[in-house]
Amino acid sequence: MKRVVITGAGVISPLGSGVRSLMEGIASGTSAVRYMEEWAGYCGMNSHVAAPAEMKDEKKIPRQCRRSMGRMSIFAAQAAEQALADSGIIISEVQPDRMGCIIGSTTGSAVSISKAFEIMLFQKDLSLLPSSMFFQCMSHSAAMNVAQYLGLTGYVMATSAACASSLQAVGTGYEIIASGRQDILLCGGADELHPSVTGSFDVVFATSVKYNQTPNKTPRPFDKDRDGLVCGEGSGILVLEEYEHALRRNAKIYAEITGYNTCGSGSHISQSEDKSIVQCISGTLKNAQISYEEIDYINAHATGTVQGDKEEAAAIKHIFGNTAPVSSLKGHIGHTLGASGAIELIAALHMMEKGVIYPTFNLDEIAPDCEGINHLMEPVEKEINTILKNCFAFGGINAALVCRKMK
Repeated sequence: MKRVVITGAGVISPLGSGVRSLMEGIASGTSAVRYMEEWAGYCGMNSHVAAPAEMKDEKKIPRQCRRSMGRMSIFAAQAAEQALADSGIIISEVQPDRMGCIIGSTTGSAVSISKAFEIMLFQKDLSLLPSSMFFQCMSHSAAMNVAQYLGLTGYVMATSAACASSLQAVGTGYEIIASGRQDILLCGGADELHPSVTGSFDVVFATSVKYNQTPNKTPRPFDKDRDGLVCGEGSGILVLEEYEHALRRNAKIYAEITGYNTCGSGSHISQSEDKSIVQCISGTLKNAQISYEEIDYINAHATGTVQGDKEEAAAIKHIFGNTAPVSSLKGHIGHTLGASGAIELIAALHMMEKGVIYPTFNLDEIAPDCEGINHLMEPVEKEINTILKNCFAFGGINAALVCRKMK
């Protein structure tokens, strides 16, 4: 098996464009959540808060490429360009069939899908559908558009597992490079905001509804007053590279991926379950060939839902007790859904590089059902050599990844 390292990262997040904006926002304790006035006209919708990302400089993407891109594909293309620039990779200098991308999302462009149905259902004139709209709506839109835009001719894949999509993309990329089939893969995810996205969580009572007038107070991961998730949007893309290939070009290496696992719960379609989370994390540690004592930081999935946070805390307590520091980034940027695993992994890697762990924003009082683990309430400076990133999705789909600092 080949060794796999991370050599570049790019982000479009609710805290701005670029990794620097993301980390500065987290370090300063900034919330990107706001009240969505434009959603007031939707009947039956209880949650009116979200964490939108600003779209900037999209016209730098040539129109020929951009016309097949929905909002999330534009985010993915911009994050991919950032990641490539960060890595120093020049695509023309790479063997074409040895470089590709794996980019996941919850669905295709939610905005474009909504527009398509508005045309079909209300105007009933299919001739009004733009020819490019299909490419914006299909489930592998982000992966396809990034590959076309950058001219990638190696593996092109799309993982679609709701909130676990981008971490599954990174994990799948790790396994493909480790098997020797590719040298470089752009891996991550993208998603976009729309009332239908928040509404889909709203109808199953998973959204935050008590803080519409105080949006910076929600979501509240692990907190006693948490009442649900807040949807966000954006994209996170990482450059995964075969270790020897990275050495030959003297690349900067953020970390080595040493373990990955994904599994299903097989028990409930919408509720997390601590037993299956324990199975997922334990399998990841086994794959990484390390013990739980070696994990220096856990970047939790923790979205602020009552059930999800409780089950994740129970699983972490079962494996780690109160040894490893734990925090969630959802309080800053909301739940960026299919992009969350990659965006938050990038943030965790930069914490590792800087030697500081940022606390869970809006965690004022630990909920009784989330006690027993090492919650961070304040920033902590410490050497971080090994991190665990968790992601858990509707459908009972779990994913976890271990990264280790290169020495």
